[in-house]
Amino acid sequence: MIRNLYDWILKQAEKPHAGLFLFFMAVAEASVFPLPPDMLLLPMALARPDRAWRLAALCTAGSVLGGIIGYAIGAVAMASLGQWIVQTYHLENSFQAFHDGFNRWGVWIILAKGLTPIPFKLVTIASGVAGLSLPVFIAAAFLTRGARFFLIAGLAWKFGEPVKLFIERYLTWVALGVFAAVIGGFWLVLR
Repeated sequence: MIRNLYDWILKQAEKPHAGLFLFFMAVAEASVFPLPPDMLLLPMALARPDRAWRLAALCTAGSVLGGIIGYAIGAVAMASLGQWIVQTYHLENSFQAFHDGFNRWGVWIILAKGLTPIPFKLVTIASGVAGLSLPVFIAAAFLTRGARFFLIAGLAWKFGEPVKLFIERYLTWVALGVFAAVIGGFWLVLR
């Protein structure tokens, strides 16, 4: 199953709509969806190193747009859609802690959490609830998400073939590591 998914992602990277697919995955992850777009970005950048920088830019733009959607959910729809998202992922306690943290740390939380496997949607929704300045939020989201995605693209571009061979050789372990990072991010938030 993991091999089929990996092969499917590599095939998608060859298609003209690959960047659009990645863009929408990044939008969804930053606002409502639990899987990080890195899971698509890395194999796509490995399959097409010549497109790595473009894919990172699309992923960054999508993540920031999704972040703005998450911010809007927190700012204007927390009582309905925002509450549903927080409850769906069982993030009630963590969300309150994030909200309290925003009152104290604000933009530093976005910068730190945007680089980690902690669900970015939690950060975006909490930013809207806390009323963090939207331009500051957007700038911080571009900086932190861009750093993350361009680092992945840069590694794929620079070390593509050895990384691709490593992933293909140890695909199950790599997939389990990614899965563990996602679960670990949720676990850190839920603690």
